[in-house]
Amino acid sequence: MGKQDFWDDPDKSKDVLKERAHLADIVKGFEELQTELEESELLLDMAVDEEDADTIQEVAAKTRAVEKKIRALEVQQMLSGENDDKNAIVSINAGAGGTEAQDWAQMLLRMYLRWCERRGFATEMVDLLEGEEAGIKSATFTASGRFAYGLLKAESGIHRLVRISPFDASGRRHTSFAAVFVYPEIDDTIEVDIKPSDLRIDTYRASGAGGQHVNKTSSAVRITHLPTGIVVQCQNEKSQHRNREIAMKVLRARLYERERQKQQEKMQELHDNLDEIAWGNQIRSYVLQPYRLVKDHRTQVEKGNVDAVLDGEMDEFIEAYLLHQLNAQAAK
Repeated sequence: MGKQDFWDDPDKSKDVLKERAHLADIVKGFEELQTELEESELLLDMAVDEEDADTIQEVAAKTRAVEKKIRALEVQQMLSGENDDKNAIVSINAGAGGTEAQDWAQMLLRMYLRWCERRGFATEMVDLLEGEEAGIKSATFTASGRFAYGLLKAESGIHRLVRISPFDASGRRHTSFAAVFVYPEIDDTIEVDIKPSDLRIDTYRASGAGGQHVNKTSSAVRITHLPTGIVVQCQNEKSQHRNREIAMKVLRARLYERERQKQQEKMQELHDNLDEIAWGNQIRSYVLQPYRLVKDHRTQVEKGNVDAVLDGEMDEFIEAYLLHQLNAQAAK
């Protein structure tokens, strides 16, 4: 920033300022934690000398709060991938099994939206295809916030549910699957070459309860990238132009991720693509019957409070996955 020509390139200077602010936040947070620990240590010594039980309890509470902040810094340290700090695009697709699987896909969607809400991430629904009886066939949404992609990438893969089906009159146990795909949202500084001749753009009427305008006009947009066969669609906005803009953003992200996979060949660090995800190859199981347990098959982390997990308390699984990946890299 001290260079004379620093401000000559506004785009470059903007990126440097953004990085500087990010690094300054890390240093400031670390220094604040050091100060809190020093103050707590001093207060504890005084409380022990004076045999002040109330103050000792106060120090214990402060220490737990500091421990939580340190844990957050440790997680942030693990998010060092080139796209980890970007927003995320999350797609959920119901597996075979009709209504049962579609209901499971909707449960996953709610879980992720609740997690985003807890983290303070903004979400925007890009596309939602409802099931005939219940649940959803597929959904795509964006999660906007620092490290949204770095955290949510842990969720890419097959998710398996075992429960007594509420749709089975005989009360039998059913197993359902849903696939989750997570992509980084690519900003305008990254070039993704998309030729207009490679695109087929179709418009159609949006489905579901979207109001008179949505139902009576062909505002929904479906874009097919002919060379790769990738299809994206958006129908949540009333404006066809806005739907097309969002669909193109998703397409750019998917093409970028596809190319990144081909070039780096680090599949364990990237998302499993559609061809590599097979039913029965689940990354996590959610068992509601005959016992209650959520287990991640990659890290072996288990939680018995299934209801809390389905309500968005996923941090333990995500942090364990990030640590697992970090250890895998260190072992190479």
